[in-house]
Formats: sequence, structure tokens, C-alpha cells
Amino acid sequence: MNDETSMCERHGLLSILRKLKSSPDQEVRILLLGLDNGGKTTLLKQLASEDISHITPTQGFNIKSVQSQGFKLNVWDIGGQRKIRPYWRNYFENTDMLIYVIDSADRKRFDETGQELAELLDEEKLSGVPVLIFANKQDLLTAAPASEIAEGLNLHTIRDRLWQIQSCSALTGEGIQEGMNWVCRSVNAKKK
Repeated sequence: MNDETSMCERHGLLSILRKLKSSPDQEVRILLLGLDNGGKTTLLKQLASEDISHITPTQGFNIKSVQSQGFKLNVWDIGGQRKIRPYWRNYFENTDMLIYVIDSADRKRFDETGQELAELLDEEKLSGVPVLIFANKQDLLTAAPASEIAEGLNLHTIRDRLWQIQSCSALTGEGIQEGMNWVCRSVNAKKK
């Protein structure tokens, strides 16, 4: 990856803000969920152009808000450990976009992650909320391709909302910008 590409990808939040700025003072609430060790915090720090060399498991939640020219993007990163998951529902209210992160290399947990995603999609407060699924850790040789994950999770059966699966690596930044571009288009489409 050349320096120019990585610079572009590192400024993910700022480019999102510019694209969404068509309506001033708009706030977008993004919920970032997935099982523990999926790479949610690394992804969030990558979006915010922060150092990703020392990341520890999220015990509660992280929130990143970026204010730019009257626009505010709030990203809620909530821990994915089993004991924390029941608290996810406390954050569903007024969500504009759900980003669900899957560790593509952790095949033993595909059933568990699929079950959690299915439960989220059944939640009344998340009804119709567009969902971006990041098939993370694509930099690992053992990672399942996004198409295999989409099939395993029966994503093609989702009919009540916009959805997208995007291969990515939170570590290298690859694929994140493409996913966030989809987020921008979907949020704009939903707001109209």
C-alpha cells in the first residue's frame, strides 16, 4: 500500500463528514457491534486516525464523536464479551446505522456471531436500520472470504433493510473506506 492510499483511508471520518454535510447540523448515530476480539476498537481507532498499536478488550464502550462544520458523527463501540452483550439493547435507541464486525479468521465462532447478528436484526428498535457487516481480519491467511460469510449467515434473506458485507482489515485499513462510503450513501438515502 502506498502512502497516498493509506493517507486517504486514514481520513475516513472526515471524508464521511464532508459527504454527509449536505444537511447542516445533522447528527448520525452509528452503533458498532460484534463479538469480542472481532476488531471493533481497532476499526474505530483506524477511522479516527488514532494509534492502533496498543488495544485492549473493551470492558464497557468507547464513543468517538467528530464535529466538523456543524456536523456530528457519533460512533458507539460497545464491548462484545458474552457478559456485556445483554446491555447492547441499551444503545439501540435512535441508531441510524449498525456496523457489525466479524472476525473472518475465527471460524469456530461463526455460528455464535451469526446468532447474535440475527437477534440484532430482529430487534424492534433496530427495525429497518441499515447494516454494514465488516468481514474483518482479511489480512490473515485463514480468513474466510466475505462471500462465504454472507452465505453462512444467510444475508441474502435480509429483506427489511439495506445491508452490505465488506471485506476489510482494521489493521491495514484495507476495505474500511469502501465500507464507510456505503454507510454515507445509505444514511443519506434513509434521511431523504
